Amino acid sequence: MSGTRPMRDRTRSIHRRYRELGSHPPIPTRVVLLCGPSGSGKSLLAADSGLPVLRLDDFYKEGTDPTLPQVEGSADIDWDHPLSWDADTAVAAIEELCRTGRTTIPVYDISLSARTGSETLCIERTPLFIAEGIFAAEIVERCRELGVLADALCLSRGPVTTFRRRFARDLKEGRKSVPFLLRRGWRLMRAERSIVARQAALGAHPCDKDEALGRLTASAAGRHSTPRPTAA
Repeated sequence: MSGTRPMRDRTRSIHRRYRELGSHPPIPTRVVLLCGPSGSGKSLLAADSGLPVLRLDDFYKEGTDPTLPQVEGSADIDWDHPLSWDADTAVAAIEELCRTGRTTIPVYDISLSARTGSETLCIERTPLFIAEGIFAAEIVERCRELGVLADALCLSRGPVTTFRRRFARDLKEGRKSVPFLLRRGWRLMRAERSIVARQAALGAHPCDKDEALGRLTASAAGRHSTPRPTAA
């Protein structure tokens, strides 16, 4: 309970800055890229922020795409590899949202590995929105070059906690078969530290939920932080 109140206070602060900025003359819209290992709580944090959210998982390639990568030594498709994701279409959607306040996005069903339709996402004249997904770090530099990046965050909770959250979520949502989820979960748990290190090297700031909410508040106040990739 002791950690709940500060988190709520941070969330209220983001909401307040969001409303205040909405009453001022329009300023260029910027994006906060939110990445982190699968199951780290990105979607929940994005929803708690009160900001508009672009789900980057909807830009996965379809299961029939011949360019999909496979897990080494296995017949499984590697859905955690950046090549399983359509970065170009995701960046185009972010740029259009920043420029016009609306864009058409795919609707993706993870259990089917397929796009099932499309929808219009409208954020109007919002000065800030979140684009969240495990591949968000892959487009940090591209968003910076386009002049639309406010911040890039990598949410991390630790391998064991993330494994439990991811498996419970994926099982509840029926995302894939249980054997596949167990194989993937074990592989990702062992690789989590290297995943976070790679996303940090691409320009995302590793942080927990409280720090992420604090940086979102700063971005909503116009104190944009655009991290540079760490030196190799």
